Amino acid sequence: MESRRKFLTKSLLSLGAATMGANTLLAADVAIQKPAGKISIQQNDIILFQGDSITDAGRNKENLQPNETNAFGSGYAMIAGGTLLNKFADKNIKVYNRGISGNRVPDLIKRWDKDALELKPTILSILIGVNDFWRTKDSGAKNSPAQYKEQYQQLLESTLKALPNVKLIIGEPFGVKGVKHVKDDWYPDFLGYQQAAREIAKEFNAIYLPYQTVFDKAASRGSGNYWTTDGVHTSLAGANLMAQAWLDLIK
Repeated sequence: MESRRKFLTKSLLSLGAATMGANTLLAADVAIQKPAGKISIQQNDIILFQGDSITDAGRNKENLQPNETNAFGSGYAMIAGGTLLNKFADKNIKVYNRGISGNRVPDLIKRWDKDALELKPTILSILIGVNDFWRTKDSGAKNSPAQYKEQYQQLLESTLKALPNVKLIIGEPFGVKGVKHVKDDWYPDFLGYQQAAREIAKEFNAIYLPYQTVFDKAASRGSGNYWTTDGVHTSLAGANLMAQAWLDLIK
């Protein structure tokens, strides 16, 4: 616990304590609600998709309203959100997409109050991590799985202080090997980010969505460039694949 407290003090100073403000709390002090199996949609639920370009998928960022088509882009969040609104038409749910292309965990931290906490989601789905690694390959950024994990912990601790009953879904960052950007030199380093995401989900009692396994299994039905355009961003088929995996977590 002492090392955990030291880490939190250090990370808050280096990653913008002003942004997180009073929203930071030690994980040990947070009453985390563990979801039991699948998530049940409740009356008036607020569902928020967060992440990078895979979630963004070209959404109209001027439209911040829930449940509107052009606020969702053309990716898995749009497909999953539309299905939710159809299936649970009697529940008066609101569904938002706040993914932003190019984001890493520090970018989420900077905009989290406005783009997450103020929306007061009851179900929060986060897919983040591929850029945290990718920028170390194409832009010379300095990062590691340990830094990614520490930053992610900070984000979720802030979230659970503000929203102690939120139901969390943590999506695994993924890459379809052999398709354009995802080359042999991604490995084994990228695997460390995936392991960190798994550990984060376990620590915070979130439902973990193993997207890498989803795409690996789909390889028996179609090549990597059938499911993705560049190994990371999805085709229409890949967006549907991701949406179905997400919806399988819901009842």
